[in-house]
Amino acid sequence: MIVKALGDKVMEKRLQEAQLYKEERNQCYQEGKCRDAVCGYHRALQQLRGLDPSLPSPIPNLGPQGPALTPEQENVLHTTQTDCYNNLAACLLQMEPNYDQAQHYLMAAVNRQPKDASVRRYLQLMQSELSSYHRKEKQLYLGILDVTVTKKLNIEFSQRFREIYKKD
Repeated sequence: MIVKALGDKVMEKRLQEAQLYKEERNQCYQEGKCRDAVCGYHRALQQLRGLDPSLPSPIPNLGPQGPALTPEQENVLHTTQTDCYNNLAACLLQMEPNYDQAQHYLMAAVNRQPKDASVRRYLQLMQSELSSYHRKEKQLYLGILDVTVTKKLNIEFSQRFREIYKKD
């Protein structure tokens, strides 16, 4: 009984710390400090690692299993994970654009919260823009465009996602 109570407190503390890291880094993101925000979002996700009941235990059958999450805690867990992945993608698109990693984070957010309309919209926009970017990049390699046009495309792509994320 005491072990269960301690496990519940540890779990609750980790959920709260993850939310705190996320909220602090949201402020960094709004101030344009994307590198700091990325570090904090990763830290929040580290706090949540191991709490998700839908993921297998890294070391099964070793020691007592942790306490089960309540439905409310599970909702907080998935919402926080989704927000962190979504915000990581936004940060990566505002810094030196890393389209593949941003797409990876958006896919992770969709996997956590498949019904979240805003994340799905960002993913669709990202995939559409990325497809257009790759098509134009291919044209460059075929000699149709010059290097300055590709740099301009990169800047336009980043600016478009800044606008999209600032609307929400």
